[in-house]
Amino acid sequence: MIRRLHLGGFLVAAIALGVLCALQLVALWRSPAVMSPALIALSLKPGESITLGRQELAAPQADRAHVGIRRDLAGRWFARNVSGNRQLLLQRDGSELRTGTIALREGQQFRIGGALFTVQSGDDHSVAFAGAGQRWRYDGATLQRDGRALPPCPDARLGARVAALWNRWAPRTMTFARPLSFGGNLYCDNRLGLEHIEIGAATLGRSNGRLLLASGGGTAPMLVASGAGSFDLARNEVPLDGVTALVAGHTRLAIRIANDRLEFRPVGHVALFLDARVELPPQVQWEWGWRRPWALSGGPAWLLALVLCGALAATGALAWQRGRWPFERGVAPATRAASFATVLLAIAGIAALVLQRAGTPPGVGVSILLGCAAMWCCLMLPGRPSLVTAAGVLLLAVGLLAQLELGLGAMESSWLRHYQKSTALLAIGLGIGAHLRLRLGGRAFVMPQTRLEWMLALLACGALAALLLQVVLGDETGVFDLQPVEFAKLALTALTAHCIALGLGWDAALPAHIHPVLRWFRLAAPALLFLALLGLALVQVDDYSPLILLLVWSMAMAFAWSLAARKYLATAAIVGLACGAAASIAWLRGAGAGEVSQWTFYADRFLVWLDPASHPHTGQQLLLGARAIAEGAWWGSDQLLGISSLGQPAGSALHIPQVQDDFAPSFFVNRHGLAGALALWMLQALFLVGVLQTAARSYAASVEARDFRHAWMGRFRCFALCGGAAFVLGHFLLSWGTNLAIFPIMGQPMSFLSAGGSHLLFFICPLLAFSAISAQSSEEIQSCRSMSNTKC
Repeated sequence: MIRRLHLGGFLVAAIALGVLCALQLVALWRSPAVMSPALIALSLKPGESITLGRQELAAPQADRAHVGIRRDLAGRWFARNVSGNRQLLLQRDGSELRTGTIALREGQQFRIGGALFTVQSGDDHSVAFAGAGQRWRYDGATLQRDGRALPPCPDARLGARVAALWNRWAPRTMTFARPLSFGGNLYCDNRLGLEHIEIGAATLGRSNGRLLLASGGGTAPMLVASGAGSFDLARNEVPLDGVTALVAGHTRLAIRIANDRLEFRPVGHVALFLDARVELPPQVQWEWGWRRPWALSGGPAWLLALVLCGALAATGALAWQRGRWPFERGVAPATRAASFATVLLAIAGIAALVLQRAGTPPGVGVSILLGCAAMWCCLMLPGRPSLVTAAGVLLLAVGLLAQLELGLGAMESSWLRHYQKSTALLAIGLGIGAHLRLRLGGRAFVMPQTRLEWMLALLACGALAALLLQVVLGDETGVFDLQPVEFAKLALTALTAHCIALGLGWDAALPAHIHPVLRWFRLAAPALLFLALLGLALVQVDDYSPLILLLVWSMAMAFAWSLAARKYLATAAIVGLACGAAASIAWLRGAGAGEVSQWTFYADRFLVWLDPASHPHTGQQLLLGARAIAEGAWWGSDQLLGISSLGQPAGSALHIPQVQDDFAPSFFVNRHGLAGALALWMLQALFLVGVLQTAARSYAASVEARDFRHAWMGRFRCFALCGGAAFVLGHFLLSWGTNLAIFPIMGQPMSFLSAGGSHLLFFICPLLAFSAISAQSSEEIQSCRSMSNTKC
C-alpha cells in the first residue's frame, strides 16, 4: 500500500513537471519573431559631428540625446557625454573609464560653481586640497578638515555611522569605500558643503583602484584647470583610439573604426523590434539580425551542445532504468551511467554560464532543454520519491516558467539573461547535488563526526572570508556578481544545527575531562557567524529585511530546540512573541503617518508603505505592483490563468522596479491571477511540510539510535533542515508581504520564483540535495532495522 502511494505521488509529480516543461516550449513557440540591429554603422565626414541616443543606438535605457560623436579634420574620432543625468563608459585596455572623471594630481585646480579648490598633493590613494577657506584630505573613505574627521550628518542612519567610525580606525585596505560629495549646506561626514550648490554636484571616490573626481551632472559647471588649460569636466571629449566598447544606459556596444566609418556592434540590453521601420539620421545605418532561439555560436558552444546531448541521453536512460535500480548504493552499470549523467549536466551548466558571461549566450531554446534536463535528472534519481523533492522540483519549474514569460514578454534582449542564468546555475547546482546523492548512497547516515566538523569549520571560514570580501571590495549588491550572504546563511544553518545536536547530547558528545570553556566555545561557534551577518545587515544593506530574516530564522531555530529539549515554557514564550509580532504589524498598518514620521528608524519606508499616494516617486514599486496585481484579478490578465498570454508582451508589469527579483510575485499574479497564486502558495506549503517531515523522521531516527554517532547525525539533519526551512519561510513571508503591501518594502527575493542566482546556487540547490540525502538515509536506516536485529 505504501509503495503504491509513493508510486502515485511520483506519477503526479512527473505529470505536473511534464506539463510545466511543455508550457515553456509553448511559450517559446507562441512568442513573436523579433529582430534587433546586429551592426550600427556611423559615417561622418572630417569636421562633422552628430548626437546619438536611445533611438539611434537601440539603447532603451539611454537618454534621447546621450553620446556626442565628432570626427576632426585629421580623421580621428572623439566621444563625449551630452546626457545630464546618465553616465557614459568607455572600455580601453580591459578597464572601464567613465567620461566626466579625472584623477587629481598636484598643481591642478577645479571649480564647482563659484568655489575654487587647489590640489596640494594627490595619488591613487589620497588627495589633499585647499578651498572654501579650509584644508581638506580624503583617502577614499574619510574626509578630514584641517586634520580632523567631520561629525556625522543629522540624517545619517546607524549603518552609515558605524561605517564612518570603522573607517577612522581601520587600516586603509579594510575600510569601506565611501565617496566624498560636494554641495549642500552642511560640513558633515563625507559632505563638503558649498553655497547655492545642490548635493552631489560633484563626487570624489574610489574607482578601479584610483581616486577619481566626477561631475554629478547638475546645473553647476565643473571646470578643471591644469597646465594645458581649463575644460568642462562633464563635457570633456575623449578620443576613441584604442577604445573597444562603449556603454550608454546599460547597453554595451563594441566599437571598431573601419576606414571612414565607425561601427557599433550591440552586445547586451538591445531594443527589439517587430519590423524594420525605424527612423534614423542619414549618417546612421543598421544591419538587422533575427533572434534565433536554437542558435549556438562557434567555438566552445559546440562543447555545450555535445555535453547537453549527452546529459539529455543519460537522463533518458536514467528514466528508463529507474525502476530497476537497487535502493542501496552499488556498482551497477545504471548507477555509473547516472553518475556520469550528473557530471555532464554540471559541465553543461558551467559551459552555458561561461558563454553567457562572454557575451555569446546560447539560444533560449537550448536553455529550456538545459533547465528541463536538470529538473528531470533531480526527479528521476533512484530511491523513493519524497515530498520535498517533488514539491521543490515543481517550484523550480514554476519559477523558470515565470522568468521565461518575463524574458519573452519584454522588447529588450537583456530580460532573457535572467532565465538563462537561472537554468545554467540550476544545472550546476542540481547536477552536483545529484552526483553527491549517488556517491554517498548508503554511507550518507554514517559520516564520521570529526570529518563533518572539519567541513563545517571550512564552510564557516569561507563564509566569513566572503563576507569580509564583500565589505572591502563590494557593496549592497554583492561582490564579483555574487551574494556571499546566501553562502553565509547556508554555513550558519549547518553550524548551528551541529552545535544544537551536540548540546542535546551533551554527556555523550563532550566527555567530562574537556574544559568547560572549551565546551562552551564549541557550542557557541555560530555566534561569530551570526554577528558577522548582523553587522553586514546593519552597515552595508540599506533596508532592514536581513534583520527580519535573521529574526524569523532565530525564532524558528529556538522553537525547534525547545520542542526537542521539551522546554515547553520556552515554546510558549516563542509562540507568544510570534503572535506579538503579528499584532504589531496590524497596529503599524493602522498607525497614522504623523505618528510614524517622528521615528528615527527607517521612518521614510513606513511612511511610503502607509500612504504611497503621497510619495509617488519613492512608492513607485508599491503602486505599480498593486496595479499589476489588480489587473491580474482572480484569473489573470487574460482571464484564462495566463495560458493565452504565454510568450506574448508582458505589458505595464515590466515597469515595476526589480520585477525579476523582489517583485516577481506581482508579475506572477498579473499573469496567472490570484487563483494561480493560491496554487503556488499550496505548493510552497507542501515544500515546507516536506522539509519538516524529513526533519521529524531524522529526529525520530536519532531517538531510536543505538549509539551516539547515529543519534548525533540524526539530530544534525533535523536542525539543519529546520534552519533551511526557516530561511525559506522568511523569504516567502517577506516577499509576499512586500508585494501584497502587508509589510513595508523590503528587498528579498522569492525563493524558487525570483531570478536570484546566488540564492538559487548557494542555498536552494544545497537544501534540496541535503533534504533528499536525509530522506534517503532515514529510509535506509529503517530498512536496515526491519531486515536485521543487529546494529545497522
